[in-house]
Amino acid sequence: MFPLLPFPSPREVIFFMLVLSRVAGIFAALPVFGGRTIPLRIKLITVFMITLVCFPTLSVALPEVPPNAFSFALLIISEVMVGLTLAFITQIIFAAVEFSGQIVGMQMGLTISSIIDPSQGTQTQTMSVLQTLFATLMFLSLNIHHMFIRAIMDSFKVIPLGGWHLSGELVNFLVIRTADIFIIGIRLAAPVMAALLLTTVALGIMARAFPQMNIFMISLPLNIGLGLVIMGMTLTIFFHVLNISFGNLKGQIEVLYRLMAKGG
Repeated sequence: MFPLLPFPSPREVIFFMLVLSRVAGIFAALPVFGGRTIPLRIKLITVFMITLVCFPTLSVALPEVPPNAFSFALLIISEVMVGLTLAFITQIIFAAVEFSGQIVGMQMGLTISSIIDPSQGTQTQTMSVLQTLFATLMFLSLNIHHMFIRAIMDSFKVIPLGGWHLSGELVNFLVIRTADIFIIGIRLAAPVMAALLLTTVALGIMARAFPQMNIFMISLPLNIGLGLVIMGMTLTIFFHVLNISFGNLKGQIEVLYRLMAKGG
């Protein structure tokens, strides 16, 4: 009846909607693209265009037409969860960077100078914003976003439509990966933490040796200046830790494929 429509049957319309849901799930949680800095219209256009490119190349079995709206909604949620789970492991790295910035900012005495982070809409440390920008630049320069676009296509080969399963192994894997927030965050902040700890010890000794000296007025600019200098000197270490973390994403994505496709 409608020969000019791009979808010849309602079954393929459902197929397209499921693919769109999986792509939208990844881009909703993917750093840089999932933040509030990118307008919603741009996000919708990007997700729709990527789906149009991926849809004709997929060679997977078409799902059965859901008998009711509730079953169709469950399929949509299942596909969105596939995308969210894949992008979650990248959010862990950026959460570790933000945690590192909070530690560094607290050590430097910048706790009071919190600003509004436009990507999250909340108050964050100044150093968290700075280090997140560094991580974003490295994320784009290493083409990690290309890895996730490729992961969208590969996921359909391993995880069929509606085949997402929440197993105990998957939950255990995500919990272990969540612990990396503290591990990676401490590694990123370690140089500044060690330097400012030694500075605090030295200032404490000076305060005991020279009680008349106003250590508080000296420590504020000293900690900020020394913290910025140490950050600049150890920036290669910062990028090295991020490079290792981003390099592990490919193996973690393959593990997620296996765990999400495994029932029970």
